[in-house]
Amino acid sequence: MKITIGHLYPDLLNLYGDRGNIACMMQRCIWRGIAADTIEFNTGDEIDFSKLDIVLLGGGSDREQAIVCRNLLEIQEQFKEYVENNGVVIAVCGGYQLLGKYYKTDAGMIEGLSLVDIYTEQEEGRLIDNIVLKSDLVDMPVVGFENHGGRTYLNGNQPFGKVLYGSGNDGKSGYEGVVYKNVIGTYLHGPLLPKNPQVCDYLIQKALERKYGPVQLGPLDDRQENAANEYIYRRFVKE
Repeated sequence: MKITIGHLYPDLLNLYGDRGNIACMMQRCIWRGIAADTIEFNTGDEIDFSKLDIVLLGGGSDREQAIVCRNLLEIQEQFKEYVENNGVVIAVCGGYQLLGKYYKTDAGMIEGLSLVDIYTEQEEGRLIDNIVLKSDLVDMPVVGFENHGGRTYLNGNQPFGKVLYGSGNDGKSGYEGVVYKNVIGTYLHGPLLPKNPQVCDYLIQKALERKYGPVQLGPLDDRQENAANEYIYRRFVKE
C-alpha cells in the first residue's frame, strides 16, 4: 500500500510548524511498512488532486492567506470534487479558515473556497492558550495550542471536538474545528499530529480505505506520544 500526501503552499502556509504534521504522517506509515510520498506544491505549481490521498493546508498570516486563496480559487472546482469524493484533508488555522465561504478581517474580505459551509470573522482580541478537546473521532483527548483572531461559525456542521479547556472556534460555543466527510479543519497547531497519534492514524486510515477498501492499521509503540498527550490533559483539565 502507498499514500501520497500533498502539502499545499508550504512557501506561504507554514507558520505553525505544519511540516511536523507531514513528518508524523510519513513516519507512522513507514513504521507500518506503508509507502508514503509527499509532494510540495508552491505558488504557481499545478495541482492534480487525483494523484493525492491526503492534503495538508497549513496556517499563515492574513496576507499570505489572501495570496493562497487567489491561487486556489482557480482550481476550486477540482478541490471541491476531491472533497466530495471523500478525499482526506487536514486544514490548520489559516487553512481551516480558507475552507469556508469567507474570512472577514479589518483589512477586508478574504474569499474562501466554500468547500465547507462555514465562515470566519475577525473580532476583538486573540484567542491564545493551550487547548484540550473531546472528539468523537478518537478515544483519547485531542491536545494542542491555539492562537487566532478569527471566530469561525459552523452553520450546523459537525465540530472536530467539544472544548474541555481553551476557547475553540469562537470562545462561546464550546466547540472547536469542523469535520465534513473526510475533512478536518482545526485551530490546533504546534503541530497537531505528533501529540495526537490517534488523529494521525484516523487520517491515514481514511486515505487507505478510500484507495484500497477496508484496512486495519497495526498498533505502534506510542508510549512517548501518549505521555505527551496525557501530560497536557492532566495539566489543564484533570488538575
